[in-house]
Amino acid sequence: MSYGIYIGRNHTADGNPYLAGYGDEPSSHWLELVPAATHAPDATIEVGVTPRSDLPGERGHIPQAPQTARHLRVSYSYYLGVPAPITNGGLNEHGVAVRDIWSDSRAELIAMTPPDQTGPNYSDLARLVVERARTAREGVDLIAELIAAHGYSCYGGNSHIIADPDEAWVVIEYPGGKGLWVAERLGPDSIRASRPGYIGVIPDAPTDDFLFPDHFIETAIDLGWYDPAQGPFDVNAVYGDGKGRWDGVAWIEDEMHKRASSPSKVTLADVFWSISTATLTGDTAGYGQVVPLTHPRHSSLRMMWHAPVGPVTAPLMPVFLGQTDVPLEYGPHRYLTTGESARFLDTRHADRRPDTVSHVSQGAEVTRSAAYIFKRLMHLAFQAQDPLLPEVWDHWRSLESALTAEVADVLRSAEILLDAGAPDLAARLLTEHSRARLMQALADAEALVASAEARLRVAGRFNLSGPPMAPAQTW
Repeated sequence: MSYGIYIGRNHTADGNPYLAGYGDEPSSHWLELVPAATHAPDATIEVGVTPRSDLPGERGHIPQAPQTARHLRVSYSYYLGVPAPITNGGLNEHGVAVRDIWSDSRAELIAMTPPDQTGPNYSDLARLVVERARTAREGVDLIAELIAAHGYSCYGGNSHIIADPDEAWVVIEYPGGKGLWVAERLGPDSIRASRPGYIGVIPDAPTDDFLFPDHFIETAIDLGWYDPAQGPFDVNAVYGDGKGRWDGVAWIEDEMHKRASSPSKVTLADVFWSISTATLTGDTAGYGQVVPLTHPRHSSLRMMWHAPVGPVTAPLMPVFLGQTDVPLEYGPHRYLTTGESARFLDTRHADRRPDTVSHVSQGAEVTRSAAYIFKRLMHLAFQAQDPLLPEVWDHWRSLESALTAEVADVLRSAEILLDAGAPDLAARLLTEHSRARLMQALADAEALVASAEARLRVAGRFNLSGPPMAPAQTW
């Protein structure tokens, strides 16, 4: 289901806006650092869904951009038959961040989706934004242009939050094969959560704050879903699920507004909390991500905070755009990766069919899987929410507090090196700091897993009759 939240700069203690969230999928997740690249004039990329997807369609090719940006992203291996790897969220060298979030659509729109739908799917759009957009508005315009030129392959309805240091946009893309999308601008005074993505009342024509294609309202009139005489056009009521803000969205937005009105405003710890709280986060969360939206003098100083599973039981740790790599432990592994159980890992034998050859590196597979270890810790903590869940929570929040203090010094040190014309030294500093902290957290997780398992075994508290209990309150 996924979840995202944007907090405008006028509400934060440091004056920076934030985009945060997590992916809510059952498959594997991994962290990727993708270098900038130059492409041939006739290069293309494959996009779309397949006949085996839950809403079937046809794969196709669209032109590749001449240049794609360096970016950090989180990818995963399965959702409703959409071909892997699937991109859920990321940050590029221009300071554009994106979060992908589901968004319910009107049942009739889903039913009228053609079985041979073509064009980029929701993951393609997220990936193309971080590869190509230099501003959040460019990201919106890119989605609009791609849908108009190539169509849109949907699984039932989706949305994105696209943000840069100056503004953000909520974009919703609809099924039905009619090229329907709508976008709402968020600014420095905005606090907006998406779970699912929603947009309410819009004007009758595009403005600086609302964008949509010319046929957006006209299509609803033609289908008999909207009569202008009834009042303003409510997007959620006409094309969505008609529920407006879901209860969980209303709760977290209201809570963050309360914190924003305090003398300290919204701190980084508050942003961490907004995607870590057990009220909204449970076993379904695949990973966590917080992006401070800043204007550093050097693009390599951009960063995001990453948790390998839901941050209710994992820490958010620093990853920098200027580092050279991420540890193999945080990359793809066979654990929860769709299709891996039917493939051979050893790829040296040429007589094996391509569809049986593993897409996971054998070199990576001999390392530990951070996602697997942290997921074990999550299951253990939910087996005994008293006392394990608060103990695990306190440990990671304490670690995050220490890391927050360190990161400011690391960024300042890297900036000095970059100003002095020593980018290689700056990259080494950022890489070694991020790697050390990621591996420290992994070692801590292993120790917490061993302790929690031993305690539960002695107490006879393993729940073998069904899934572990969910958090006390979820939406």
